[in-house]
Amino acid sequence: MLIRDLPIVMVRCLLITVFVEVIIAFILKYRKKDLLNVMLVNILTNPLLNSTAVYINFYYGLKAREIFVVIFEIIVVIIEGMIYHKYMNRRKINGYLLSLILNVSSYIIGLIINKIIY
Repeated sequence: MLIRDLPIVMVRCLLITVFVEVIIAFILKYRKKDLLNVMLVNILTNPLLNSTAVYINFYYGLKAREIFVVIFEIIVVIIEGMIYHKYMNRRKINGYLLSLILNVSSYIIGLIINKIIY
């Protein structure tokens, strides 16, 4: 990947993540307001995770990036879980469990898409 491709890659990653997580939340019968929360939370967390992963990959290599992504994904699940727990309909699924479900789903689907593309 060239540095000039980074904005396109970042937007693609964000769009795929938002699409997957909103669809999963919709399947879990969350309402429109909650789906908007899923989108907004990902707009905050996804670019930070991906841009930091690119930086670590560039300066420290692929192995360091893989370790970072696992650690940061755990942190993202916790942060998003706190937000979902506070602002979303808790009668359906606990916010932390919802965050785990959404993030694991988007991570796995992202891996599959990357295997197909690259």
